[in-house]
Amino acid sequence: MTGHIPRRRVVSLVPSLTEAVATEAPDLLVGVTDWCSHPPGLDVARVGGTKNPDLALITSLAPGLVIANEEENRARDLAALRAAGLEVLVTEVRNLDQALRELERVLVRGCGLARPAWLEEAAGAWREAERAAPPATAVRRAVVPIWRRPWMVLGRDTFAGDLLARLGVRNVYADHAERYPRVPVAELNACGADLVVLPDEPYRFTADDGPEAFPGLPAALVSGRHLTWYGPSLTRAPAVLSAALDAAR
Repeated sequence: MTGHIPRRRVVSLVPSLTEAVATEAPDLLVGVTDWCSHPPGLDVARVGGTKNPDLALITSLAPGLVIANEEENRARDLAALRAAGLEVLVTEVRNLDQALRELERVLVRGCGLARPAWLEEAAGAWREAERAAPPATAVRRAVVPIWRRPWMVLGRDTFAGDLLARLGVRNVYADHAERYPRVPVAELNACGADLVVLPDEPYRFTADDGPEAFPGLPAALVSGRHLTWYGPSLTRAPAVLSAALDAAR
């Protein structure tokens, strides 16, 4: 592995990145968040939430690297970890291409691992999905709630919005000034959408909780992990999401 840095102890503050590291080298992980659910049964220290990590515990684990994300983790927490002498690698993921680059940066340059084969598999799966996507004239316009009470939706410049666009679904609020705007449900219903896309995270929308608020629209209940996570799940995401979207016609 010439040119790679030595493998080292890692704390992950991002569920997607936890799964990515654990898929390749679970022994590197010494701490993960309470929300890191994949792979199941991961037996390492739990260091709190993405927004409220236990900084003292993280420091006591003496990691060689903390991996984080500029959206999921708070800047002040990451600054405190750096002030404690820890190296913090912060990712930024707003679209698929960036996600694949950042995953390589974390795994190869950050953790000292070989580039995993599933990165190219994921890229190939998405290339095939884009080739099979409907033409521009058949693109569906969707609202994509991520929370209710209050209602919040995907806005501009989001990873999930980019994935949907590659599958022929355009987010109605893709040009909104905010990335996750609060929009009254009456306005959502009047925005001219053809579809409502309801993921099961961060809010757990289900067949009984969500579609009833959009009586005039077909509802696609989708896997939040395949819509919002960037990691090994990207290899199956095009097929999983396409099936859910096709079912909502």
